[in-house]
Amino acid sequence: MTKKAVLVLADSSVYEGYSFGAEADAYGEVVFNTSMVGYQEMLTDPSYAGQIVVPTYPLIGNYGINEQDFESNKIQVKGLVVREECYQPNHYLSTKTLHQYLAENGIPGISGVDTRAITRKLRSVGVMMGIITHNKTAQQVLEELKSLPDYGSTDFVKQVTTDAPYEWEPESTGEASLCKIVVLDCGLKYSILRMMRSMGYTLTVVPGTSSAEEILELKPDGVLLSPGPGNPEVLDYIVDTVKKLIGKKPMMGICMGHLILGRVFGAKTFKLKFGHRGVNHPVRDLSNGRIHITAQNHGYAVDPDSLKNDLEVTHINLNDGTVEGLRHKELPIFSIQYHSEASPGPWDNTYLFGKFLEMVEEAK
Repeated sequence: MTKKAVLVLADSSVYEGYSFGAEADAYGEVVFNTSMVGYQEMLTDPSYAGQIVVPTYPLIGNYGINEQDFESNKIQVKGLVVREECYQPNHYLSTKTLHQYLAENGIPGISGVDTRAITRKLRSVGVMMGIITHNKTAQQVLEELKSLPDYGSTDFVKQVTTDAPYEWEPESTGEASLCKIVVLDCGLKYSILRMMRSMGYTLTVVPGTSSAEEILELKPDGVLLSPGPGNPEVLDYIVDTVKKLIGKKPMMGICMGHLILGRVFGAKTFKLKFGHRGVNHPVRDLSNGRIHITAQNHGYAVDPDSLKNDLEVTHINLNDGTVEGLRHKELPIFSIQYHSEASPGPWDNTYLFGKFLEMVEEAK
């Protein structure tokens, strides 16, 4: 721990620490996550594309990296900021350290900084762009920040979506498939596929740029709109595709899929001050009053005042009152802003995959 590094935020604040992982610079939107565990899932979650992640938990890397907890085929974050990096992880599944994993993938980290202070800054001022560097001055970085694009102007879905359709066929359960689902990949997590396959779904994943005609040619029983990164307002091509699927197949949207469905039916979306990222967000189901503890990772939300008559709000966030679920009043369509597959996080909401299955079966 000898090479110095700095994190510079767009508001000119500077945090000095030590470089680990790759010796490289990273530019992205700086966000925080309040989970105590799950850093491997965070690193590989496509919804973090274009972002530098700051876990609030002080010790990161203590159980190493294993071969089971990847949520995609690569690291998706631009950089990682931690209070303390663990050099000697202890877990029977661990195959390498956090430092080794970041270094192998060209992703820089910075340790030894006050992550709670950074979090307080982002909560009070709002998330902002930042740069991790080990060889530039703070003044050089601030000048560079002025010329780089803002997070909300970039289409990150095209950067993380699959290049070609594929079938998700892990070990067979020996049971007949209950239904065929096409998953529109806006930034898909493997946990969604693992969980739905274990429940009996047959799954075909298609690129986020797929047309409605290409999706319907696969003859699905239902369509799932996956989570994903970035600003939903730059995804008009996906909105147009989903519009053509309305009324033809049952649909479920998760996170970005939820935001897209809102826009399909005329609702507006807006950027949250510092987003929802963690595993302990309380959400109320308005149909029965039950409170669910949810895993979340998003920086945008649906504006409830812009909702049309077609959709109704089904869930709300108890921390700030934002919309967490929608349902079409007549068609077999519903969505959630949080992550029903968790990973990391509680499994309170896996029942929603069963609800989608029931909806698809009824439509068949």
